[in-house]
Amino acid sequence: MHRTVGVSVDAMIEDLRTLVEVESPSRDLNALAASARAVAAVIESRLGGRAALVGSSGGPHVHWSAGGDPKVLVLGHHDTVFPLGTLGRRPFTVRGGQATGPGVFDMLGGLVQAVHGLATLDDRSGVEILVTADEEVGSHSSRALIEERAIACGAVLVVEGAADGGALKTGRKGCGTFTVSVTGRASHAGLEPAAGVNALVEASHQVLDIAALGRPAVGTTVTPTVASAGTLDNVVPAEATVVVDVRVGSADEKERVEAAFAALAPHLDGAEIAVRGCVSRPPMPESASAELFAMAKRLLPGLEGKAVGGGSDGNFTAALGVPTLDGLGAVGGGAHADHEYLVIEAMAERANLVAGLVHAIRHG
Repeated sequence: MHRTVGVSVDAMIEDLRTLVEVESPSRDLNALAASARAVAAVIESRLGGRAALVGSSGGPHVHWSAGGDPKVLVLGHHDTVFPLGTLGRRPFTVRGGQATGPGVFDMLGGLVQAVHGLATLDDRSGVEILVTADEEVGSHSSRALIEERAIACGAVLVVEGAADGGALKTGRKGCGTFTVSVTGRASHAGLEPAAGVNALVEASHQVLDIAALGRPAVGTTVTPTVASAGTLDNVVPAEATVVVDVRVGSADEKERVEAAFAALAPHLDGAEIAVRGCVSRPPMPESASAELFAMAKRLLPGLEGKAVGGGSDGNFTAALGVPTLDGLGAVGGGAHADHEYLVIEAMAERANLVAGLVHAIRHG
């Protein structure tokens, strides 16, 4: 029996099992509806009250409020990157001090820890929980709600998984995806190749131009990740597409990179280029987390903070100027991978850290 004052690790593990065993791939609205109901049931059973399901094009979001003057928003998501059927191949398992299964680290473990941590507080007035359904695919249907509740509450605790070594995430890069579509002209590759406009050759020029936009020294990475072109081996390709992952560390770099994509021009006569996309998650500067991280270190001396490359919904709240601290969820690793895991020994400490931060914010 794993226990600490006010928190039962065994109970957390059982709630985690419940959530993991309701698969929740992004964009699968039926699966997300079932997942939202499961999340709401866990919240209600541990905290009382009613967790509202907020319908959206991305699936149901779950919103719970303890009532009173809003003071702190606990923010997470219940969608995962794993397709239906992953659970059959990789079931929820507890072994060797770790829990494994789809979504344990990113980020169902963090949700469970936060709920159980809040349950230890005698007074939860002013606390809200928002668990969204589309974080893994851009938060398009949830962003407005996230921003509304963050502004209303004035402080945000994001229960995404911790950084390496259990560090909190004190800063995040802005991130986005761009798609560059090239239109050329088809012709017979053997009989009259010069009559065509080779979209693959044009795309190759574009890949080199795009890759040169990165500035790693200031935290900007511009990485072509997926490309496609052509139809048959004897046809000059008329179309090509390049998908690009972009990460930026500052608002100035966001503007520079977006302007550079808009200015891309063809190298071959007759080729045309169309660009879609933007840096959809603004950077989360470390200044946004400074006050809350100082609180966390007082509660848990020796705690470390790291700025990381990945984005979360905390990017949106920090960009509004709302104090935001991220990485308060599970300690573990392997996000989005088959070896995803959660460290059981850290669950109680992290649950209590969330509770301590909520108490400090409400009474600070």
